[in-house]
Amino acid sequence: MGKHEVGTPKYIANKIKSKGLQKLRWYCQMCQKQCRDENGFKCHTMSESHHRQLLLFSDNASKYMDQFSREFSDGFLNLLKRQFGTRRVLSNRVYQDYITDRQHMHMNATQWLSLTAYVKWLGRTGKCVVDETEKGWYITYIDRDPETLAAEEKKAKKQKMDKDDQERLMDFIEKQVEKGKKEENNETEEITPLIRSEEDGPLVLDIKLKPKPSLLMGPPLGLPKKSVLKIKNEPEDSDNISISDWNGNDRSREPSECRSTISCKRKFEKDEDSSQVKDAPNRPSTSQGWLQENLVVKIITKSLGSKYYKAKGVVQSPVLESGFVGKVKLTSPEEVEGHVIKLDQEHLETVIPAIGKEVLIIQGKYRGSVATVEKVRVEDYAVDVNIIENDKYVKRIPYESICKFIKKD
Repeated sequence: MGKHEVGTPKYIANKIKSKGLQKLRWYCQMCQKQCRDENGFKCHTMSESHHRQLLLFSDNASKYMDQFSREFSDGFLNLLKRQFGTRRVLSNRVYQDYITDRQHMHMNATQWLSLTAYVKWLGRTGKCVVDETEKGWYITYIDRDPETLAAEEKKAKKQKMDKDDQERLMDFIEKQVEKGKKEENNETEEITPLIRSEEDGPLVLDIKLKPKPSLLMGPPLGLPKKSVLKIKNEPEDSDNISISDWNGNDRSREPSECRSTISCKRKFEKDEDSSQVKDAPNRPSTSQGWLQENLVVKIITKSLGSKYYKAKGVVQSPVLESGFVGKVKLTSPEEVEGHVIKLDQEHLETVIPAIGKEVLIIQGKYRGSVATVEKVRVEDYAVDVNIIENDKYVKRIPYESICKFIKKD
């Protein structure tokens, strides 16, 4: 009996019957054929095509069984991941959603005899977190996708950084509060009222003024004991003051310049402090130009923006003959690599290479000589070098007097 023509009532009735799920016991997985009734399934099992598929299955049963199991598990986990994510859900609910697809892989074709056995297998293999309750088995999908793991790691790192910043801020606030309490306790003094008894006589204040101490003062804090500020006593008609400075040399100042020992002391302290000011570790002296071609330098000014701050580059050619200004071609970081900037030497500092590398001496007695770094003295901000030209070992050359350079081909 042939098939009914399209559009006939019988054809439409057959389509309605075949629509949706059918009974699982009338489905042949090897032939992927769904029968509507027992008679149809019996006729199918007696067909020649069905017997050929059974022969193929008997030759390598484990291969087909593993393939069917893998397809079922992949489809089930795909649905679980897309529809429920990492939420805890009833396994039977996921299975009911999975079998709504007519072309799904049936469980009776897999290695698992029941849904419970499959759920336990998911728990053993670490694909899901499973737990049994009175309502049934619940599963939670474990997402091991590389993109998801990277996003979670990034999120955790950001949360940790925010937490660290918040903890630092709280510690700072606590320290300030404690400091404020200590200062408040120090300033607060117990005030006791003056109680006068009736037996006491009249109050008499006996104030005895002590004579003026001799105007002899020690040296300011941090200077040797032998450096003493002396003020000679002169007659009343003479206002000249003779002062011995910290090196033992006499200085004469007019009263308008130094009218008291305190003002003199402060002025000498200021002079002494200003003579001890040192330049930054890698900042060369600005008294002369030191920029030369092929020197490797670092930008230390923030006026150009954060992306140029601490960037390294190579001096292309000094713009001025004095060597104060030069063009620098940046080599790092990558976002500014290749940029050429015209900079003054005040905005640059030298770069110190590793031990054994060659440097160019840009200041001092050996200016212009090429040397190799032998030792780095971090505490002194200096290095020991060996001058290649005359094989001379020089100790403690400041950072600002040497610089890494690129040899010309």
